[in-house]
Amino acid sequence: MTNVVQGGRRTIAIVQRPPAVLNLAESIDRAVSAIDEAANADLIVFPETWLTGYPAWVFGMAGWGDPEGKHWYGRLLRESPVLGAADDLNDALGPIRHAARRASSAVVLGLNERSRNGGTLYNSLATIDPEGRLANLHRKLVPTHTERIVWGAGDGAGLRSVDTPAGRVGGLICWEHWMPLARHALHEQGEQIHVAVWPDMTDTHEVAARSYALEGGCFVVSAALYLTSADLPSELVDAYRKGVGPHSEGDVLFDGGSSIASPDGTWLVEPVRGRAEIIKAEIDLDLVDEAHTDLDVAGHYSRPDVLRLHVDRSRFDPRGDTDDDR
Repeated sequence: MTNVVQGGRRTIAIVQRPPAVLNLAESIDRAVSAIDEAANADLIVFPETWLTGYPAWVFGMAGWGDPEGKHWYGRLLRESPVLGAADDLNDALGPIRHAARRASSAVVLGLNERSRNGGTLYNSLATIDPEGRLANLHRKLVPTHTERIVWGAGDGAGLRSVDTPAGRVGGLICWEHWMPLARHALHEQGEQIHVAVWPDMTDTHEVAARSYALEGGCFVVSAALYLTSADLPSELVDAYRKGVGPHSEGDVLFDGGSSIASPDGTWLVEPVRGRAEIIKAEIDLDLVDEAHTDLDVAGHYSRPDVLRLHVDRSRFDPRGDTDDDR
């Protein structure tokens, strides 16, 4: 972590548009188009597993050896990228990395990441810097409920914030926001902007976002999916709708809800629902410093002599390799 990032105004863009579910090439094309369109933003954020889609169908296919569940897992695995080294601008995300460089913007992208050994998926959050380099890669620590059929457990390597043109940025995925120690690991990293990615933006997710903003004294940029039945392969619609359950209304399966919370816990941008768009807003990083007047949970409002946190930030590799710089 480098010196404290200065304050001032920054522009944030949230891509609340549908991905091409289970189509890696088309999803990358859509991501590149969105980055090009939002090129005047300092930070561009995509929702949870935007690349190549949130596997909601798994909630209805949890039976042992379910043939349909195995089919869709295989399809998702084949349409998920294997990431290269941090400075490899021509890996599976090459076009997105080059788009970030062309836009001079930082990009935070939720994706299904295929492991290098080929058989495991991670629910990952990639932070790409304005030079196209992979500045951070966070893998969801504990997939939630039936999600564990799809994703492997992540590690602490990505529990950190990185300096970007927008400020110091960190992020967590969905229900990780109810893991107090994971939150504090990022508070201690001096986040100015916290990226919270979700498939849906329920009332409880809104509470989590606003609470995190107040607790961390930072901006919380929440990115949620907008997805309709027309965005899915036709043979997957019924299973997907069953998995989404009460969040589905008509042809809309996920209705968005992306938002930005200010460091005092109030909405700067209230949840935007019911439409696909790029949401843009300006933030003032000076408000982060002002918020810490009363509450700095990693500073003057902490007691490290009483309460201490240890974080293992090494990258887990089941093969035992040690040369993975991601």
